[in-house]
Amino acid sequence: MAPKSIKTKTKRRRAIFSLEAPDANQVLLGGDFNQWNENAHPMKKDESGMWKTALMLEPGRYEYKFLVDGQWRNDPNNDQTCANRFGTHNNVLVIS
Repeated sequence: MAPKSIKTKTKRRRAIFSLEAPDANQVLLGGDFNQWNENAHPMKKDESGMWKTALMLEPGRYEYKFLVDGQWRNDPNNDQTCANRFGTHNNVLVIS
């Protein structure tokens, strides 16, 4: 009898992304979790001007930025960054 393969389940975790931008008309989330397709995760604005979205992500390291009215912005609430190939920085999120 052949041994059974053991499958390990990787538990996805909820990651909440938020940005205070009350004057923005549109905020999109781009990152390596969506191949930098900013249209994949549009964010919703609440009555206080906070834009939010939640994703279920596998454990790992992710780079991301916000696209605010057509301009890329870093997350002011996350000081974890790394250089990118455009000479700027991306935010880094680690899901354990």
